[in-house]
Amino acid sequence: MIKLFSLKQQKKDEESAGGNRTGAGGKKASAAQLRIQKDINELNLPKTCEINFPDDDDLLNFRLIISPDEGFYKGGKFVFSFKVGQGYPHDPPKVKCETMVYHPNIDLEGNVCLNILREDWKPVLTINSIIYGLQYLFLEPNPEDPLNKEAAEVLQTNRRLFEQNVHRSLRGGYVGSIYFERCLK
Repeated sequence: MIKLFSLKQQKKDEESAGGNRTGAGGKKASAAQLRIQKDINELNLPKTCEINFPDDDDLLNFRLIISPDEGFYKGGKFVFSFKVGQGYPHDPPKVKCETMVYHPNIDLEGNVCLNILREDWKPVLTINSIIYGLQYLFLEPNPEDPLNKEAAEVLQTNRRLFEQNVHRSLRGGYVGSIYFERCLK
């Protein structure tokens, strides 16, 4: 019982002396901020990926650039924005593709269909897990779970035409009636 009171007093003394864990601005860091800090410290980025923080003091919002070196999307440069909410790690981050891309699992608004960003999310997953998942989408697009149904149908029925459409979109041009900006690196 005595130890409990001394621990409470010790904690109170630390707080008054400013000894608690703090984030930017001297505020107490949230669970999401602590976890994202840990995830970022443990990042093991593949050579085809880079991460940047528009605001060095805001680890909850950042960008990922994926530049595949093999597969249909080889030579492309794709930018994803990550918004990590205060519910992280219990809720997955919101991930959007800022580069318009012809892909079965990414729609034209940038929404990404990756199971670990939805129903298969678990708090033990990390930012690293998501990065590898996104990278895998460029190596192996999944036409079985599409957001861009037209691209998925072409991939399933005419792989050669799909490859031509991807290359046309990477170089900048029309695929059907949709114009894609050049995104080759």
